[in-house]
Amino acid sequence: MFNKKTVREVDLKGRRALVRVDFNVPLKDGKVSDDTRIQAALPTIHYMLEHGAAIILCSHLGRPKGKPTPEFSLKPVADHLASLLGRAVAFAPVCIGPETKAAAQALKPGDILLLENTRFYKEEEANDPAFSAELASLGDLFVNDAFGSAHRAHASTEGVAHHLPSVAGFLMERELTYLGKALAAPEHPFVAILGGAKISDKIGVVESLLEQADRLLVGGGMANTFLAAKGLSMGDSLVEAESVQTATALLTRTGDRMLLPTDVVIADAFEAEAKHKVVGVEAIPAGWRALDIGPKTVKAFTRALRGAKLVVWNGPMGVFEFPAFAAGTQAVAKAVAGCGGTTVVGGGDSVAAIKDAGLSDRISHVSTGGGASLEFLEGKTLPGVAALQDK
Repeated sequence: MFNKKTVREVDLKGRRALVRVDFNVPLKDGKVSDDTRIQAALPTIHYMLEHGAAIILCSHLGRPKGKPTPEFSLKPVADHLASLLGRAVAFAPVCIGPETKAAAQALKPGDILLLENTRFYKEEEANDPAFSAELASLGDLFVNDAFGSAHRAHASTEGVAHHLPSVAGFLMERELTYLGKALAAPEHPFVAILGGAKISDKIGVVESLLEQADRLLVGGGMANTFLAAKGLSMGDSLVEAESVQTATALLTRTGDRMLLPTDVVIADAFEAEAKHKVVGVEAIPAGWRALDIGPKTVKAFTRALRGAKLVVWNGPMGVFEFPAFAAGTQAVAKAVAGCGGTTVVGGGDSVAAIKDAGLSDRISHVSTGGGASLEFLEGKTLPGVAALQDK
């Protein structure tokens, strides 16, 4: 279970804390268009301010490929954060260097400084020791609250932890506590739901969850490859030919614990306005493709979720961004919210489905980290977590 020190276990008074947050948020017309990730960091920021710390925040945004790129600047995020906190948030246009160091040293308890995008430096993703040391020199301690980046060994997630006392923020603690339950001590019945396009991205997760889960419900493009492995003709559906053999082996291992779609919504093109109809999985005609689970499958999945004590869901049941093929994902969202057990939802599209349905407050934990939560569920060590001090 969660065995790392947190901000509760260090003296913050009068100290400058370098805090890695996940402010990788969407921007539109120079403004933050969805602040979920910023909101998720607020409990840690508030706690540290109340306990007398000065805060230096750092984050990446987008993929600027190691050089300054104006559209990936964190300046709009500094302004947005200031409005959420109702206090000034200073902005450092560069992450390292004499001006930034002077700005950090001048901070008083209760002050906040946000550094420019760490990925404006190629040294960030290379986890360069000199860059890590320079970044670490801004603070007296390091707090990692960026679970969404914890699976990357970058300078701002792993490198700095070699230079400063390093602890977890509350978001990191919450993520690891909920996801840890699924691996270490799941309550049963435990039902896992996997969707999304590809099996190849999730083979490790399927194998890991099969050790623990009582049922595994599979939808989305992933399900097509499993159905193809059972010898069904999938028409023009997305099937990963190179993963069919793996799918066959997994089906052999799971027996009846894996629940696959029995009917699907098919379309004659991959388009929002395509002609569509519901057919059994054995009746997909040539030239058509499966883009959502069908109503019979929704009923079977809903039944399987009833009374579950733990549910972990990652990935949509269909092409959720096209309204005609969103019903399966929305129905699963409702079934997960209504099951009554502990529910953990991760992955951008599943989280979006929960939000769109207005069900966020009925889910025990909505994860902020897609790739990180998948790697954690695979049983992999996350470098950004491993670097923190043990309790």
